[in-house]
Amino acid sequence: MTEAVLTISDRIQSQLDDLTRAERQLAHSILENYPASGLGPLSALAKDAEVSVPTVARMVQKLGFSGYPEFQTELREELKAKAKNPIAKHDTWAEGAPSEHLLNRFTDAVIDNVRHTLGQIDPAEFDLACRLSADTNHHLYIVGGRVTHTLAEYLFLHMQVIRPHITHIESTSNAWPHYLLDVKEGDLFIIFDMRRYENNTLKLAEMAHAKGAKLILFTDQWRSPVHHLADVSFSSRIVVPSAWDSAVMPLLLLETMISSVQNLTWGDTKDRMEELEDMFDQTKLFRKFT
Repeated sequence: MTEAVLTISDRIQSQLDDLTRAERQLAHSILENYPASGLGPLSALAKDAEVSVPTVARMVQKLGFSGYPEFQTELREELKAKAKNPIAKHDTWAEGAPSEHLLNRFTDAVIDNVRHTLGQIDPAEFDLACRLSADTNHHLYIVGGRVTHTLAEYLFLHMQVIRPHITHIESTSNAWPHYLLDVKEGDLFIIFDMRRYENNTLKLAEMAHAKGAKLILFTDQWRSPVHHLADVSFSSRIVVPSAWDSAVMPLLLLETMISSVQNLTWGDTKDRMEELEDMFDQTKLFRKFT
């Protein structure tokens, strides 16, 4: 991806690790309500982010702009380009509902999240994550937190069918250190850590990393501290018009990964699925319509 096609959001996310604490706080504030957050006066942006005016000026220059006016001009150009997009021109997603209805506003936000997130993902890194996840020579550990445990459980349920040697760990449990006893060099941890980032998850990642395990991280646009330890990190845009963050984008990545790993291991996976179906038949767990 060249500099010319990078959005301001892309530039901010690519430089997060190089920002000072105040600049990072500003970056989070901009991304929280992007792009509307950057359309007002410089002083208003500084006030909303609870940083100084010089902090805003410094970060704008770090992003490659000569000053705040140029920053705003670029932001307005992004909005114009978006308005010309055929998808953005669609009046409503839910027919019969006005464009301002939550169904349509929420869908617009999700589509924007998908577009921005996929634009940041390196396909080679995604393929690497899938190959690591398909490697049955090493144990796979899946870790979720207070909210993200639902994503971890979803991945675990599918991976448990696809491959052996897999463990689900809840970092919110007091028993998670027990699982580290058997971790060996080369084992793989898939970790979910979205804001608000959890201390247990970071400590678990640090200890697993110290034992030589590889880490794949699913996080948000601001990136969990685990990002610094991860071999592969996927940052999803998660902001929608809700008090809750959206799980649509990380779930899209998960389902794509499940499909890829299934294809990589299909010979063994097919045998496991057939054996599982046979056990379902024996237990009569599901109704059959014959």
